[in-house]
Amino acid sequence: MTAPAILWFRQDLRVADQAALAAAAREGPVVPVYVLDDETPGDWRIGGAQRWWLHHSLEALAADCTRLGSPLILRRGEAVGEILTLARQVGAERVHVTRQYEPWWQAADEALSQKLDLVAHGGALLAPPDQVRSGTGGRYRIFTPFWRALAQQMPPDDPHPAVRKLTPPDKPAQSDCLDDWDLLPAKPDWSKGFRVWKPGEKGAKAALKDFADHVAAYDHDRNFPSIDGSSRLSPHLHFGEISIARVWHDMHAASRQAGPYLRELGWRDFATNLIDQQPHYAEKNGRAGMDKLHWRTGKAADADFRAWTKGLTGYPIVDAGMRQLWATGWMHNRVRMIAASFLIKHLLIDWRRGERWFWETLVDADYGNNSVNWQWVAGTGTDSSPFGRIMAPLTQSPKFDAAGYIREWVPELAKLDNKDIHDPHGNGVTVKGYPEPLIGHREGRERALAAMAKARG
Repeated sequence: MTAPAILWFRQDLRVADQAALAAAAREGPVVPVYVLDDETPGDWRIGGAQRWWLHHSLEALAADCTRLGSPLILRRGEAVGEILTLARQVGAERVHVTRQYEPWWQAADEALSQKLDLVAHGGALLAPPDQVRSGTGGRYRIFTPFWRALAQQMPPDDPHPAVRKLTPPDKPAQSDCLDDWDLLPAKPDWSKGFRVWKPGEKGAKAALKDFADHVAAYDHDRNFPSIDGSSRLSPHLHFGEISIARVWHDMHAASRQAGPYLRELGWRDFATNLIDQQPHYAEKNGRAGMDKLHWRTGKAADADFRAWTKGLTGYPIVDAGMRQLWATGWMHNRVRMIAASFLIKHLLIDWRRGERWFWETLVDADYGNNSVNWQWVAGTGTDSSPFGRIMAPLTQSPKFDAAGYIREWVPELAKLDNKDIHDPHGNGVTVKGYPEPLIGHREGRERALAAMAKARG
C-alpha cells in the first residue's frame, strides 16, 4: 500500500501548470489541503478584501479537486500543526508545496521540514530569486540590473498540462465547511462592487485571454485611468490561479509589443527578491537614513488619514482612486502612485499606514509588491523615487485624461466640464457635498521638503 502525499495549497490555487500537484500525483494517493492560518502570519494575516476573494477561489479549487478524484480538505489553525495532524490521520510522510517567500511561510516550511519530508517546488515566480545574480555572484537590490539579469534567463519553462486524475487516500480525512469560515462580509455587505471579478482558475484564464487582445496597447493605455488598459491579472497571480509562466508565454505569443508588460512581471519577481533578502521590508525603511524623517501624528493627522481612506481629500483624482479601491478592491496603477504620494508627501503620513490600508482593502495585496511599491513612492526603499519628487495630482489628472474616471467614482463632480473637474476649487467652482482640499499643493510640497531637510540635519 502506497502512503499518500499531502499537497499543501497556499498561493497556488490551480491545477494547471502546478508542479507540486503533478509531483504528488506521480507518487500515488494525494490529499489536497488548504489551511486558513491567521496565526503564523501574525499582523500579516490576509485582509478583508482578500478573504472575499479566497472564499470564491477555494470554491473553484474544491470543485476541480473533486472532479480530479480527491476532494480538497479545509482546515483552520496554525498551519504546521494542522498539517502534522492531517499527516497522522491519513498516514502521510511527505508534503508537496509551491515555495513561497513571505518570511512566515519560509519559517513554516523550515519547521515542517523537521517533522516531515517537505518537497518545495517552483512556480510562483519567473525564476527563483537566489538564481538571479550579478557576475560576481551578488544579489540585486536595484530593479534595472535585476531585470537585465532575469531577462537573460527568459523565457521560463513551458507550462505543464493539468493533471487529469488524482488518487484519493484510503483513509478519508475530515474537512471544515468553507461557509463556516465566514470569509464573506455580511452586515454590512461591502462587497457588492467586487462582482466585477471572477476568482478561480477559469476566471484567471478568461482574464488572460481578454488581455491578450490588448497587450500591444498596454504601454500607452496603462497610464490612463479612464481606459481599461490594465491586465487585471494581479489578484489571479497573487493567489496563483494561473501560473506566471503561462502569462509570460501567452503574452509573448500575443504581440511583439508585449515587452513593457513582461517587464512588469519582472518587477513582481524583483519585489519578491527584495523581501527574500530583507524579510521585514514591509515594516522597516529600506534606507536607514530615512528613519530620521518625522511623520505627522496626532488627531489632525488621524483625521487627514480617515479623509484619505474615504476619498474625501478634495483632490478629485485621489478621491476617485480611493473610492474605486473601497468599492472594487482594486485601484488603477497610476492612481495608486498618485494616492500614495499624496498621503506620504502632501499629508506627511507614514507610508506604513497607507500600506496597511492597502493590505486590508486590495484583492491583490501582496507582501512583496505592496511593501516595495509603497517604499518606492516614499523614497525610503533600496530602489525608490527620491523623496523630493512629489507627484502633483492636479497636474497628473488632466495629463492622463482622468475626467471620465473621476465622473465614475466621484459622482458629485460628474456634471463639471473637463476644464473644471480636475481642480474645481482651484478654478473657483464650489460643489455642494464635495470637500475643500485638505492642504494646498504648494503648502504640502513645502512642508514635505522641510521635513526632509530637517531629517538630513
